[in-house]
Amino acid sequence: MADLSDDELLAELGVAIEQPKARTYTPREERIIAGFEDIVRFHDEHGRAPLHGEDRDIFERLYAVRLDRLRELDECRELLTPLDTHGLLSMADVEAAMPVENIDDDALLAELGIAVDPAADDIRVLRHVPSADERRAAEEIANREKCENFTAFKPLFEQVERDLDSGVRVTRPFVKDAGFLKADITKGQFFILGGQIAYVAEVGEPIRAPNGETDARLKVVYSNATESNLLLRSLQRALYKDDAGRRITEPDAGPLFAATSEDGDLESGTIYVLRSNSDHATIAEHRDLIHKIGVTGGSIEARIANASKDATYLLAGVEIVASYNLFNINRAKLEALIHRVFAPAQVDLTIRDRFGNPVRPREWFLVPLAVIDAAVEKIRDGSIVNYRYDPAHAALVEA
Repeated sequence: MADLSDDELLAELGVAIEQPKARTYTPREERIIAGFEDIVRFHDEHGRAPLHGEDRDIFERLYAVRLDRLRELDECRELLTPLDTHGLLSMADVEAAMPVENIDDDALLAELGIAVDPAADDIRVLRHVPSADERRAAEEIANREKCENFTAFKPLFEQVERDLDSGVRVTRPFVKDAGFLKADITKGQFFILGGQIAYVAEVGEPIRAPNGETDARLKVVYSNATESNLLLRSLQRALYKDDAGRRITEPDAGPLFAATSEDGDLESGTIYVLRSNSDHATIAEHRDLIHKIGVTGGSIEARIANASKDATYLLAGVEIVASYNLFNINRAKLEALIHRVFAPAQVDLTIRDRFGNPVRPREWFLVPLAVIDAAVEKIRDGSIVNYRYDPAHAALVEA
């Protein structure tokens, strides 16, 4: 008969084997464990326990004080012994350690400029250590890598910034009572997190979280040219905890087509389309396709009178190829909206002004006049906010 294990023999005899129950920890115990894990990691990196001494790193001194306290408390030693693979809780060298009263977490944190609330509870062990869940969420948010293809996303961030400046987009606090659910985080949305604009570039297949809720893996690109792959619920938690966390709204025509005038509105305005007479190689090669699109509340002729001296007009004369009159519009918002639609076709061009300074004109686009005409019709009926320009097909497509 083949050799049987103890469990198999008991099973043959009909003796039920009680499976050990997974232990659950209180929040205080979780913080004690998390703090001890910091000390274990320090040992793994340096090959020794953290030491006291003014010449030591401030965090090593903090870990040394923490270890002293853990050694002194019976309940902590009992809790942590199964995790103490390096024998850090041994009392053998406690007498050689600096007395705990000589230096504590508060004193060390004060040296770091971190205020301590004296009214906090007296769980003096690891009071400043986050729970394991909090640390995992923070690490996931902080674990960002360089975005190798950031050039593909850079125009999106630049357009969002212009939209925010012009009022086409606004920011809203990311709070639970705002009716914004985590399920609403979708591909293509923008947020402000940690002072950076964050763009949800990809949303993976739905997965079931341990608590039964639906989650998903996201690819988030940040305006500082980094990216991270994190869970949707982690992004949500980070936005809730960030006092400056914001949701950036989708573009809105706002008062562009309002029936009545508001502050900042004009009785009438003119969309103008110009073509440059510049002899710049790029302009000359695509002269019939490169157009400047803008909005003015006055005379187009007066606006372009000094074009040859203005870097905005490529320091060359221009010709008016089309103009469209509109009523009850906000000029700044309308212009920002048009530039957003044609952003994928913006001409990346740098010229020198009259003083030799480099200038990058922003209002020139490589787009056929017929498509501009179609865009104006959609502006008139209010549907332009649902479209964007696709350079590959030289046409407006639904966003």
